[in-house]
Amino acid sequence: MSQQAHLSIETQEPETPHLDFAGTTPYEDYVKADVLTHLQHTLSDDPGEMVFLVTTQVMELWFTVIVHEWETAANALRSDDVPTAIAALKRSVRELEALNASWTPLAQLTPAQFNAYRSALGEGSGFQSAMYRRMEFLLGEKSASMLVPHRGAPRVHAELEKALHEPSLYDEVLRLLARRGHAIPASVVHRDVSQRYEPSDQVEQVWAAIYSGDQDAEPARLGEALTDVAELVWRWRNDHLVATRRAMGAKPGTGGSAGVAWLEKRARKNVFPELWTARSHV
Repeated sequence: MSQQAHLSIETQEPETPHLDFAGTTPYEDYVKADVLTHLQHTLSDDPGEMVFLVTTQVMELWFTVIVHEWETAANALRSDDVPTAIAALKRSVRELEALNASWTPLAQLTPAQFNAYRSALGEGSGFQSAMYRRMEFLLGEKSASMLVPHRGAPRVHAELEKALHEPSLYDEVLRLLARRGHAIPASVVHRDVSQRYEPSDQVEQVWAAIYSGDQDAEPARLGEALTDVAELVWRWRNDHLVATRRAMGAKPGTGGSAGVAWLEKRARKNVFPELWTARSHV
């Protein structure tokens, strides 16, 4: 190649991306960014309210993704497809990490900063989140009373009622273990899945036996994936507690909740309880 030709190539303008579209851009058609970025309607003049509102909306999007992953895992377990279930649980771990990081913009709110726009919330409270309630139902934290706030939204209420009466993620795990010959009690396998899951000594013994055996076997790997999820759920609840305590102390929460006292009670509870207690017997 001649030096002149080489220089000509070097000085050519780089190719520009396609910029002219008949309608909206393909990116907008897929992501709906214009919709997302115009959903913020603040109700106070305080500039900090925008951060609170956007952070809350981001949390709702992460709830939606995590529910999708856990439902994927539950469906896979129902079909004895443990690898697909573990893959979905591992993805949800990364998503839970991102969800938990959402507390960062709110974690150092002073009472004065929070009070500047707290009245804008009115009776609104995070416990009214339908998608977060679906997360809790998938974790086995069932409660029919939590459908009551959604009676005015038929589609949301129907989705929650369906989730209430479906087996939780943990129910599907225990049913899989029973099908594989582990001594899961019939009372657990056939329990009323619309009720909150209660720990079982026999289930604890099953997990202790699994953890005393082959660590590369599917049940042990499934147990560890569930434990990763449970740990991050616990961290989410504690981060929520700390952020709330810092912003408003022990005052009653919005929406009539007990505020910090209610969050403290939630933070003391572990999901998938026997996965934690069984470790004392290995």
